Amino acid sequence: MKPKRTAKQELNLFQSRLDQIINMDHALVKLANEIEWSTLEEKFGKFYEERMGRPALPTRLMVGLHYLKAMFNESDESVVDRFVENPYWQYFCGYEFFLHEAPLDPTSLVKWRNRIGADGAEKMLKETVEVAKKTKQIRPQEMNRINVDTTVQEKAIAYPTDAELYCKMRQKLVDEAQERGICLRQTYDRVGKKALVMQYRYRHARQMKKAKREVRRLKTYLGRVMRDIERKALHIDEALKAKLAIARRIFTQKRDDSNKVYSIHAPEVECIAKGKAHKKYEFGCKVSVVSTSRNNWVIGVQAHHGNPYDGHTLESALAQAEQITEMKCGDVYCDRGYRGVIKALRDRSVTIAHKVSGLLSKWERKWIKRRSAIEPIVGHMKQDNGMERNHLLGKEGDKINAVLAGCGFNLRKLLRVFFCHIFRRLVFGLIERIHSNKTTLATDVSLPLAA
Repeated sequence: MKPKRTAKQELNLFQSRLDQIINMDHALVKLANEIEWSTLEEKFGKFYEERMGRPALPTRLMVGLHYLKAMFNESDESVVDRFVENPYWQYFCGYEFFLHEAPLDPTSLVKWRNRIGADGAEKMLKETVEVAKKTKQIRPQEMNRINVDTTVQEKAIAYPTDAELYCKMRQKLVDEAQERGICLRQTYDRVGKKALVMQYRYRHARQMKKAKREVRRLKTYLGRVMRDIERKALHIDEALKAKLAIARRIFTQKRDDSNKVYSIHAPEVECIAKGKAHKKYEFGCKVSVVSTSRNNWVIGVQAHHGNPYDGHTLESALAQAEQITEMKCGDVYCDRGYRGVIKALRDRSVTIAHKVSGLLSKWERKWIKRRSAIEPIVGHMKQDNGMERNHLLGKEGDKINAVLAGCGFNLRKLLRVFFCHIFRRLVFGLIERIHSNKTTLATDVSLPLAA
């Protein structure tokens, strides 16, 4: 059933309203008053039935918690805990009176994200851009020059090794067999754990031949359990079939193979080498980021699977940016990872950043150098907005987490804008007060002299 339009509570005569307790000039309050919550309620209303089931949680509550989660880099559990403690967060999510208990379980956030998907997350990013446009932070000339870059969104997985994958996959298959009542000839729990520990010790002692022997032993144990289940299972259901398929890929993959499995619970993870000196390989998915060149607003974020070439992600990234901003993109500035796509995109002006020569004008050199402004944007999205380590499940979770990181970056910029307005007003008020005091003092001093 559709949620209620607002999160209003029943009137309590013995309780004060939040707008009478908190500072209404707070930046978070100003931001909450600028967001068009009714527009988001209308957009997300299509994901619910009209008159079936219990009423859903308020849309403003769910959207507000996800905005706060992305702004302050919180988890599902911590954002709900802090919501109970913070009256400003409760006002941001649409409540009129202070709540002493959490209005939802953290798992409700997971179910709501699965309901709206990546398209719903893009609607949330579009609303942050609309707020920036309404407050005149994004003007039409902002789209004349934009920067595009790609990065890696790492998945929350352990560093993959053959020994760990063999051992964990064998344990998973044993658990699946025991749930279905399949009596295995041997589970290899004790000897498998011993082989994994000895492999660690041999590698630490630089005894590589003995370490490789233990890895082969772990692989043998996995093969035996896998074949034993295939022989004895009378009916292999879809869940067990999926686990056996992953186990077969892990068992047969070689060092130089492509499309390898690096995690059992996240088989979509890819190994990406971006040429970094401190981190040769990263395990996750590639993400393209589009920002305005003048004032650094994020207007597009997309997660791409299959480890595509950077240049092949440019067209879809620009299409998403134009759909979110509802404006045409002008000149595009990229790094050298996008070489080879200028001729393919004939209807767009794409400039590859290179060593600035004296043949270019002063303004052309300025905007080419300005391309590097997107690098700290990516860094802030990772450190401050949760894109450094993605905990959401599956490919859809990769897309949602990347877009929410863009929402968090824009909202933090808006918070600074509203805070600066308040600070500027306080400073100007103080200056006017000092000036008026000086004028009054000069008037009082001049009166006896005139007499």
